[in-house]
Amino acid sequence: MEGKEEDVRLGVDKFPERQPIGTAAQTQDKDYKEPPPAPLFEPGELQSWSFYRAGIAEFMATFLFLYITILTVMGVVKSPSKCSTVGIQGIAWAFGGMIFALVYCTAGISGGHINPAVTFGLLLARKLSLIRALFYMVMQCLGAICGAGVVKGFQKGLYESNGGGANVVAPGYTKGDGLGAEIIGTFVLVYTVFSATDAKRNARDSHVPILAPLPIGFAVFLVHLATIPITGTGINPARSLGAAIIYNRDHAWDDQWIFWVGPFIGAALAALYHQVVIRAIPFKTRP
Repeated sequence: MEGKEEDVRLGVDKFPERQPIGTAAQTQDKDYKEPPPAPLFEPGELQSWSFYRAGIAEFMATFLFLYITILTVMGVVKSPSKCSTVGIQGIAWAFGGMIFALVYCTAGISGGHINPAVTFGLLLARKLSLIRALFYMVMQCLGAICGAGVVKGFQKGLYESNGGGANVVAPGYTKGDGLGAEIIGTFVLVYTVFSATDAKRNARDSHVPILAPLPIGFAVFLVHLATIPITGTGINPARSLGAAIIYNRDHAWDDQWIFWVGPFIGAALAALYHQVVIRAIPFKTRP
């Protein structure tokens, strides 16, 4: 026993704790720079072409996202035999794969949000201004409407008779079930976004070539596998709104609030958890 205690003591001395628990970590010298909080209001953005270019990128990305994913959903739903289609797994891959590709393409221009819930979570964490967040949300919704509209334009009757890719709570589930699924699903997505884009993680793991869009797309894929049977998986208010407007049936509008309230709550919880618990950014140690 005495030898073991000596081994433990030497181990502690030789391998000290690299990251102190709690807010004490904020006092250490950092090998990375924490981005400063974005101002809540930045009127100067309205005079910058990069601001509008970012909004256009969000519009186009959400347009392409809805176009590919709703077409995939329609292809599965219209088939009399699911064995001849990509099935639920294929739908999940379409959503996750498109997010991976589109975040990769637009991250350097707008940040690659493609989702009002993601934008809302990043706004709460002071990663962008209120003006930019509202602009992104409007452009995302417009892009989603246009993307779903193009799909409907291919074959209107088939589109309307097969649900139009609209999100609704499935029979056998309550609205509370649907709301819970949207909250947890969006939490998984937004928490992954925060983790994949964390400045501290990027500095610490710089020797590991991690591509940020990959875990984000994979999170979308996994959430869809879990919640397609419950709500068709929203976790993106723009996606749900675009499909509902173009499909325009009463039952889609009855559940529409779930696909806004749920994702925004989930995004807020993810922002709070990452910033307060994981990073302890809001706290400062006493002098």
